[in-house]
Amino acid sequence: MRLNTMKPADGSKKNRRRVGRGIGSGLGKTAGRGHKGQSSRSGGFHKVGFEGGQMPLQRRLPKRGFVSRAKNDTAEVRLSDLAKLPVADIDILALKAAGLVPGIAKTVKVIKTGKLEKAVKLSGIVATKGAKAAIEAAGGSVADVVAAEPVKKLKAKSAPAAAAKA
Repeated sequence: MRLNTMKPADGSKKNRRRVGRGIGSGLGKTAGRGHKGQSSRSGGFHKVGFEGGQMPLQRRLPKRGFVSRAKNDTAEVRLSDLAKLPVADIDILALKAAGLVPGIAKTVKVIKTGKLEKAVKLSGIVATKGAKAAIEAAGGSVADVVAAEPVKKLKAKSAPAAAAKA
């Protein structure tokens, strides 16, 4: 093989269409733009989805569904997964290190699936009622996680309203 003999594969390169070059080319006269109207003019443009003033399809159809942005923030771990861990003190970092929880997870919940024979101590992890009972039955413990309360925004009183009350 020599560099001067290389060429592209057959059919991989196509000549571009030369429009408006006479009747014999098949794309003469209107050059594939049709007769009259906005799209036949130079600079004729309308936004995607525009239907000539008719209510566009994406606005005619009803809104459906919801995709939570926080869906990847919470991860679930089974009791059987906890039984496989070599350590007894388990927190979110230990689960991430073991590969049971993705790195982007902010909270972890233990669900009652599988069996747990060894005693484990959970800290910073939420557990369902059944999972908590199973962990305590095996001699382990679950440290209660207190959810952070949402911060209430206080409305700033405007000066005229405050002066009127005084």
